[in-house]
Amino acid sequence: MRIDQPHYSRTDRLDYIQSMLGQLHTMAQGERCDVLTYFIEMAYVECSDIIRGQRPRRLEQETAAHRKIAHSA
Repeated sequence: MRIDQPHYSRTDRLDYIQSMLGQLHTMAQGERCDVLTYFIEMAYVECSDIIRGQRPRRLEQETAAHRKIAHSA
């Protein structure tokens, strides 16, 4: 499955990312990489918040501004 195909919705892509993060979390935990496990868990929670629409509007605006800067560079 190529998740970058245009017929996948944003939610489909975020669900896929969250699934991969869950697997990476399990692997990092098994290797006792505590800090890595923590960061992956934070990314998992962030992804979940975005899917549920719980992400603060301010963060969405900052992210959009960063993307605009990155594309113009």
